[in-house]
Amino acid sequence: MTDSRSVEQLQLSLQRLPGIGPKSAQRMAFHLLERDREGAFSIADAIKSALSKVSHCERCNNFSESPLCAICASPSRDEALLCIAETPADVEAVEQANAFRGMYFVLMGHLSPLDGVGPEQLGVERLLKLVEKDEIKEVVLATNLTTEGEATADFIADLLANFNVNITRLARGVPVGGELEYMDAGTLNQAFSDRRAI
Repeated sequence: MTDSRSVEQLQLSLQRLPGIGPKSAQRMAFHLLERDREGAFSIADAIKSALSKVSHCERCNNFSESPLCAICASPSRDEALLCIAETPADVEAVEQANAFRGMYFVLMGHLSPLDGVGPEQLGVERLLKLVEKDEIKEVVLATNLTTEGEATADFIADLLANFNVNITRLARGVPVGGELEYMDAGTLNQAFSDRRAI
């Protein structure tokens, strides 16, 4: 144990990252301070830059440095197709698989009443206005196949039932309990190819 409050604060800050416990945070902190101070400054600068420049796309809610992200601004995307994903990492996974050429809406999470995450926090009202305003023919529910993701997909499907839009869900090529961010391209391609009506 160190007697430096700054080192302790660094370790506590690193523990805020997903999957980083006390031991991993300690190893990272000591590595940065002992062997890679230049890397530590680079990480700090990159975090400050991202926090000051990155906001949300006005249309799809994904991360963006401009009012519209590159996907929403692209004329080559099919605006009649809308894929609803939980996180930017999920969108990135779908894009890397090259499985979908439509537009997205990013919820930035899933319904979780115990954690205080309801429809308002997910921007469901913005989503409904988007579906109402744009000429969307199909909505693909690409939430994760976890209990929370399934509940979120069911909730959104119920809300969209009043619209003249085809609602589909990713096929079960994605394993139950799996998260899109960690799927390989082949699995994602199969899941999009086999999507089904709800």
